[in-house]
Amino acid sequence: MNDKSWQPEVDELREREQLAEELGGEDKVERQHFYGKMTIRERIEEICDPDTFHEIGKTAGAAEYDDEGNLVAFTPSNFLFGLAEIDGRPALVSGDDFTVRGGSAESTIPAKRAKAEGLAFEMELPHIRLVDGMGGGGSVKTIEMAGRTYIPELAGWETIVNHLGVAPSVSLALGSVAGIGAARVTTSHYSVIVRDTAQMMIAGPALVKHAALGDVSKEELGHADLHTSNGAIDDVVDTEDEAFFRARQFLYYLPGNINELPPRVEPTDSRDRREERLLSVVPRGARAAYDMRSILTDVLDDESFFEIGRNWGQSIITGLAHLDGYPVAVFAEDPRIYGGGWTADAARKLIRLLDLASTFHLPVVHFEDCPGFVIGKDSEEQATIRYGSAALAALGQATVPFACVVVRKAFGVAGAANTKPGSHSFRYAWPSGDWGSLPIEGGIEVAYKADLADSDDPDTMLDQITERLNRVRSPHRSAEYFEIEEIIDPRDTRPMLCEWVALAQRSLKTGPSAFTYRP
Repeated sequence: MNDKSWQPEVDELREREQLAEELGGEDKVERQHFYGKMTIRERIEEICDPDTFHEIGKTAGAAEYDDEGNLVAFTPSNFLFGLAEIDGRPALVSGDDFTVRGGSAESTIPAKRAKAEGLAFEMELPHIRLVDGMGGGGSVKTIEMAGRTYIPELAGWETIVNHLGVAPSVSLALGSVAGIGAARVTTSHYSVIVRDTAQMMIAGPALVKHAALGDVSKEELGHADLHTSNGAIDDVVDTEDEAFFRARQFLYYLPGNINELPPRVEPTDSRDRREERLLSVVPRGARAAYDMRSILTDVLDDESFFEIGRNWGQSIITGLAHLDGYPVAVFAEDPRIYGGGWTADAARKLIRLLDLASTFHLPVVHFEDCPGFVIGKDSEEQATIRYGSAALAALGQATVPFACVVVRKAFGVAGAANTKPGSHSFRYAWPSGDWGSLPIEGGIEVAYKADLADSDDPDTMLDQITERLNRVRSPHRSAEYFEIEEIIDPRDTRPMLCEWVALAQRSLKTGPSAFTYRP
């Protein structure tokens, strides 16, 4: 061999890379598989396009040497990251290796994580986090290893938060996630948890017991059903493969960063499609429920609706979709849940969608059937009016075009979300439209209380008043005064929205939103 060659050093590099491939060792890898979880390298292989992952810092870790300086043992870092392609578009992918110290803060995690977050932010790349462990937090054993304690700091946290205003961020909870790892899951645009192999919690059972807060399991603290019903995590799936699929689907609707417009896809069906069923989907009875999701299916591009947060804030349906191939954000009241009334959780969910739409330049479409805010003692205790007002503020602050289809009800303060405050937004109403400050059925006895009290036959009088008011509640009466711009045949909804979304593209602007995304 040429004595000037650097082949020996290259050979050593390959040896170190091979040791890194072994993760925490065969027994730890088997343990990971025993609990139904992939290793971090298997996960990266599954979520990335084939042969596109370029790892950065692969040979970082803890090494041991003999007296002659020869490498005798090597434990790789328990955090991996690198550049890759997801469906042909560049992204940064990072993840915890639970086979090495359960993902806690040893083996250069802080420096590698800071580099991963920094590169995603500065290069304006989507970031997919595969979280399995404490996600960078230390264990008590760290104290002995370091010979000191440390005061907590959120070093680099501003980079994570600032990235939310620059490029898509997706976090997948794939194992037992606690502490700052849990915070990383929730500080993202979209999060998913695997039902039976992952949990998320602020602190584990041992700390909860030590705080005299009960003897509970990690499933009781962090089960997927708990955190997808309270909004801490957006969605739950049954397998890791499904989590990877959901992550790719979410990114499919978004641009790579804020300096791009969302990509249009080849339309899957005709923009002129008119579904006959729409003419009769809304029942004539004001209190009768129907399937709002079926309306979304009939109006949006075929099989394009990607629902987000189905298990929480359920009276409002939120998600992403395509209209004539253009990505849009969609929300709609679900009349089967509280009659479509806004709850505190539903309002919080809506704020997340509106902020996402503004950040990544997605026009917003509202299919409205809103009787107002949910009322009652529970609603007052949950500060519904505060969160509902915040949602209306987020709608007014939205920096993207807005259109509303009033399918049925639009009552009260929440019902006013048929327009974007301060904007000349597009609005269409079906003949089933019914609106006012409050429903006639609930307000007559208050408005006519004195008359009814003085009547010898209050029941007959109530019927007469109701009949009289019903004669003037037709949406056509509102159209006469231009209080509603258009009443349309329900079957024309898709063609009209496809026309609107094409016009909306002309007013979309790239770059940062007027306000950053609020996690």
